[in-house]
Amino acid sequence: MAGKKRVGIVLFQLGGPDSLEAVEPFLMNLFLDPDIIPLGPFGLLRRPIAKLISSRRSIPVAGRYAEIGRRSPIGTLTERQRVRLVEAVSPYIDPVAVTAMRYWHPFTAEAVDALRNAGPLDEIVLLPLYPHYSYATTLSSLKEWRRVADQAKWAQPGGKPPERTINHFHDHPLYIQALVQRIGSVLRQFPDSSRIHLVFSAHGLPMSLVKKGDPYPNQVMETVRLTCELGAHKYPNWPEEHLLCYQSRVGPAKWLEPPFPESMERLGREGVKEILVVPISFVTEHIETLHEINMDGRIDAKKYGIERFRMMPAVGDSPTFIACLKDLVLHGTNAAESGETLRRTA
Repeated sequence: MAGKKRVGIVLFQLGGPDSLEAVEPFLMNLFLDPDIIPLGPFGLLRRPIAKLISSRRSIPVAGRYAEIGRRSPIGTLTERQRVRLVEAVSPYIDPVAVTAMRYWHPFTAEAVDALRNAGPLDEIVLLPLYPHYSYATTLSSLKEWRRVADQAKWAQPGGKPPERTINHFHDHPLYIQALVQRIGSVLRQFPDSSRIHLVFSAHGLPMSLVKKGDPYPNQVMETVRLTCELGAHKYPNWPEEHLLCYQSRVGPAKWLEPPFPESMERLGREGVKEILVVPISFVTEHIETLHEINMDGRIDAKKYGIERFRMMPAVGDSPTFIACLKDLVLHGTNAAESGETLRRTA
């Protein structure tokens, strides 16, 4: 490793409960986040409100986790991504990669401690595993990082190493290619894939954040556009019809629309018989894909007369997606800077 730049890599994710007993404290951490539930002048009520919501929701939510293995798979799947990324970048740098989950272990403080104990670093790359920038995900994770890391005592000369932040990769050519490859692998399961409906499903967001300028919905729409363009170029029978909807709405406030369940109903009433759901904003499986889409959505589809229902697997640790993360770590490039990459992979 002599002569190689020593780089800390922080992979940010939301996290998930690693047991049924962890569901309520996980939800408590989630609803305590002011970037999830902005209360403005009523911030003093945050803790009792979070305690009430997490207590009430923990029983049904734990029941859903019980049906997908009694825990969230996000920790295991993110660890696979971390290991593959280290393998990919090791020929070029000396990586020290850690995971910082926002609402469950390993917490951001654990990631900071791991980097502090790793010895001197030339640089730290902050890499949120959220393709689309949002105040509720990317910004929240980075704010927590700065709160913890800026207060930590770094033993190396000069204190905390310089940082480089990857804010999003929603339009990175290799991310788009990874999505198209995953979609293509499922299209083979349809007799005539050109006649199916592609249903892109992204995690929802309160409209209160959108009105404050959150770029998330525009970035999601751009990902859908780029995916369909590349897919139509690569696959002669790429589906002619697609729609974008949003899932995981919580509470009475207005969220991005149309909602996923209502979209299933509308397609069924319009006579659509075959759909492929594409979880566009998730890079690993977790309860939103395994239960909300692949179980609840499947039941809804059957109820509304949809005969063939498939879900695209998340990009996970696919070689193309790991190549995307590698490019981000080594070069920090997004689509605007990666025209050559797109030409190589088209």
